[in-house]
Amino acid sequence: MLEYRAYEQIERYLNGSMAPEEHASFEALLRTDARLNEQVRQHRQLLQAMQQYGQRQALKSKLSRIHQAMETAPATPEVSEAGKWRVFFNRHAQTMAVAASVSLLSVFGTLWSVQQLKKPVQQQTVRYVELRREVELLKKTQTAIMNGINDATKPAAQRPATFSGTGFAISSDGYLVTNSHVVEGGDSIYIENKSGLKYKVSEVYRDQIHDLSILKVEDPGFTGFGKLPYTFKTTESDLGEHVFTLGYPREDIVFGEGSLSSTSGFEGDTTAYQISVPLNPGNSGGPLLDDKGNLIGVISGKQAGQEGAAFAIKSAYLLQMIEELPKTALLAPLSLPKSNTLAGNTRPQQLKKLGNYIFVVKVYN
Repeated sequence: MLEYRAYEQIERYLNGSMAPEEHASFEALLRTDARLNEQVRQHRQLLQAMQQYGQRQALKSKLSRIHQAMETAPATPEVSEAGKWRVFFNRHAQTMAVAASVSLLSVFGTLWSVQQLKKPVQQQTVRYVELRREVELLKKTQTAIMNGINDATKPAAQRPATFSGTGFAISSDGYLVTNSHVVEGGDSIYIENKSGLKYKVSEVYRDQIHDLSILKVEDPGFTGFGKLPYTFKTTESDLGEHVFTLGYPREDIVFGEGSLSSTSGFEGDTTAYQISVPLNPGNSGGPLLDDKGNLIGVISGKQAGQEGAAFAIKSAYLLQMIEELPKTALLAPLSLPKSNTLAGNTRPQQLKKLGNYIFVVKVYN
């Protein structure tokens, strides 16, 4: 529904049906939100392509009618066959010029498309890695089924998750955050930390524009996460700061560190940071922290084919979403952590304290 409302706004903006105040507000948002700006650009291109297609179809129809008229018009002594064609070209010179232009554009468009198809070799590599994981998962499932057939006396093993990612606690009373693409399409979601604590959770709010989802523990036996050791940084982090993350690119928790290499994300997205931390599928939704243990972002993805170019959504946008929760999701205000007990500790000590608040998010469908 949120994505639909965003595209409805884009449609009204492009066709000029917004009120002046709303138009000014939307343009101000475009100057600060690179992702929305990109969506507007793509939508404008789509509309232009549809309009050009309609123009080409109309032109083809007009040329067809002219051709039929020329074929059926008899040649007379006053108007020879050659003269008939001269009259045709004089009368329809402009139409022919437009037709030639459209043909050239079509040719160049086709050549450009071929070049674009040749380019994404690196993206195909990324797809291969993901597909391989799915194939391996399928093989494991098939093996488990065959083992069950061969030995029906053994209890059935729990089916493996379809997708997995990372999430982390944002309040002691059972709320977590992850990326919305991690849980999208899931029928049921579970979380598990390094100590083996496992809970069923549900998605209570989704922000697809910023790729964030809020989860809540639904397990009746849940008594709370305890006091969280980190706080949310509200100011912009500086270029070159040392940063680190914990996540679940596999079943065991994995540590990664690097530096903040840009204060904007992919293609200049001002809602994200670029970081030089090596990441893998499964890291999505993990926390990004500075040297003192302040939470500065949420890991969201990486650039295909470019090692050490990863991205994290800034904590300011997570805090903004949390503030909007009581109004949009009819939830009580969340009790956020107010003190940081990680500052002044060595990195191994920080990681020990963090471990129980970082979870693998397992999605089933």
